[in-house]
Amino acid sequence: MIRIIIAVIVGFSVWTIVWLGSEEVLSRLYPDWFGIHQIEFEKASFNNTPYWVEDTSILIWNIVRGAIISIVAGFVAALIGGENKKSTLVLGICLLLFSFLIVYTTWTMVPIWYHVLFSLMLIPMTMLGGRLKNSAAS
Repeated sequence: MIRIIIAVIVGFSVWTIVWLGSEEVLSRLYPDWFGIHQIEFEKASFNNTPYWVEDTSILIWNIVRGAIISIVAGFVAALIGGENKKSTLVLGICLLLFSFLIVYTTWTMVPIWYHVLFSLMLIPMTMLGGRLKNSAAS
């Protein structure tokens, strides 16, 4: 049980670090596209001012990036947990619960389809990461 708890904590930490790190990298590589969006989005979030993400390519890219990061985090959780079901499911649930907080704070800033797709892919992608761990081991 302790291994699963540690696996979930590490998996959540990996997800967060890779998400924030990739945001920073993308902002520096594409300052006129991703970077300006991040600056404006963060300003609006912190100041509770209106902002609407109009560039769907950023939203789609975030969903793809989130799916990839969730797979990686699920893989890491399964590796540490020594199994691939409980740790990845709990990790996915934790990510989903955290996503509800993000949805709540950004509800008016992005379209509902983005909130739904992003949130719904978290559990399946973390569990896929756990299954990939089994494939890599055999």
